[in-house]
Amino acid sequence: MLRCPNCQSIDVGKIGVNQYYCWSCFIEMTISKGKINTHQVEEDGSLSSLDDLFSDEDRTINF
Repeated sequence: MLRCPNCQSIDVGKIGVNQYYCWSCFIEMTISKGKINTHQVEEDGSLSSLDDLFSDEDRTINF
């Protein structure tokens, strides 16, 4: 079960191949090489990285 690294919610849905969305705090996540990359969806639909807010340990996948 994937937990959101931001809010720790399990209310995470799959939106594409290795792409997930947290319905609690509204961030998008992609998984690459065992790490979660977090993004905020902007008003124009573009993505802004939030990776600098989390440590490598927080971004590591723990299934």
